[in-house]
Amino acid sequence: MVMKVEKLTISLPKDLIALTDKIAKERGISRSKVVSACLQEFAEKRLRAEMEEGYRAMAEEQKRFAKMSFELQRRTVPKWE
Repeated sequence: MVMKVEKLTISLPKDLIALTDKIAKERGISRSKVVSACLQEFAEKRLRAEMEEGYRAMAEEQKRFAKMSFELQRRTVPKWE
């Protein structure tokens, strides 16, 4: 898959540039690929956190609905004796 890329000029602290260079050398990739991989990982973590939050909210909503449904069922359906 061919991805369209654009140039971006950024300023970073020297220690982050040194770390970027170290990682790039260790992995045999460019600085750009190191920064891109870090941003991709950050984006994935962010999305995962948003999804987890959404699933927790949905679970709470479903729990409330189940309680409400059970109460309505208890009031409207006669007991089997």
